[in-house]
Amino acid sequence: MLATVTDKGQVTVPKEIRDKTGIAPGSKLDFEVQDDGTLRVRVLARGADNLFGLLHRPGIKPRSIEAMDKGIAAAIGVRNQRSRK
Repeated sequence: MLATVTDKGQVTVPKEIRDKTGIAPGSKLDFEVQDDGTLRVRVLARGADNLFGLLHRPGIKPRSIEAMDKGIAAAIGVRNQRSRK
């Protein structure tokens, strides 16, 4: 299916694709350019059960809970220092 890009960079997703993929007003689409130059578009589903893996980025090691806790504590410390000035 073809779609045309407007002067503002907007594209209308054809109705058949919207219907098949569940795209509705307010839906979020994730665009990713592949190494071969093709464009991958994913519909980000709503609901907590569909959030698993959303933040996964290939090649980046996941953080441990301890590392996340340390990062949060450091950010809070910086914020608190700024508010005292």
